Amino acid sequence: MDTTTPPPVTASAPPPVASATEDKTVAILSYITLIGLIAAIVIHSNKKTALGAFHLRQALGFYLTVMAFTIAQFVLLVIPILGWLAVPVIWLGLFVLVIMGLISAIKGEMKPLPFVGPLYQKWFGTTFN
Repeated sequence: MDTTTPPPVTASAPPPVASATEDKTVAILSYITLIGLIAAIVIHSNKKTALGAFHLRQALGFYLTVMAFTIAQFVLLVIPILGWLAVPVIWLGLFVLVIMGLISAIKGEMKPLPFVGPLYQKWFGTTFN
């Protein structure tokens, strides 16, 4: 079983695709609510795959970002107009990120989330291996 982290994805190279035998269940489930993430971690502990570990790291980073923004939005909402406009735009951006991660998981690709995905792989590089 290969437990190394995948090489970083460059802009010119297509993202690596999981082999046909690799199970996508953990990858997909990890993006579907926090309960789905917990279930995916339990499933992954029994059957570890590179695809599952990659998307678990992405989803963990995403949910930590959502929790941090949930707290930060209370500060932003105090700022008239700019804060009131920023909060919905950020929530929309987070929604787009989770949809992109889910699509990547469904396709079986190990494609990091835009902007923050490479950071999540760096920060949680040995997690779920």
